[in-house]
Amino acid sequence: MPRAACLLTLAALAWTATLLAAPVALAHPVFSASAAIVYAGSARVCHQMPERSFHLNGTQLPVCGRCFGLYAAGALGAALAWFSRRRVSAPTRGWLAAAATPTAVTWSAEVAGLAEFSNVIRAVAALPLGVAGGWVFVQLLRYDSRLDGDQIHHSRSHVRGG
Repeated sequence: MPRAACLLTLAALAWTATLLAAPVALAHPVFSASAAIVYAGSARVCHQMPERSFHLNGTQLPVCGRCFGLYAAGALGAALAWFSRRRVSAPTRGWLAAAATPTAVTWSAEVAGLAEFSNVIRAVAALPLGVAGGWVFVQLLRYDSRLDGDQIHHSRSHVRGG
């Protein structure tokens, strides 16, 4: 079993579970310090605006709705990649671009002041990109681990013409 792909999948699933557990952990003195670390770390990658975040039992999740959609869908995509024999192919960039479109459109519309979306819409718009990204990363790691490193580098340098 490709170790890096397995670790990525487990980390994605654990991170999603951590995001859901953090609001609950804040209420328990034994776990509140650990939860605070999750919130502080999440603040490095997410604005954490309360009105743009989901709440669990009245407590805000450590990331906004869009980020949560990306993380949860990424974990799902990573897990689904283990049930797929299809390898990443040449049109992967196009598929990833297409999967990013709903997120790009909703984010751009909000930044431009053209529309305001609910947290559910933000999260749902992020699902295609998350699933596609998680699936692609795991498939690439699974495929890469099956090849000899020299063969990988040789094929890459050949593509570049060198």
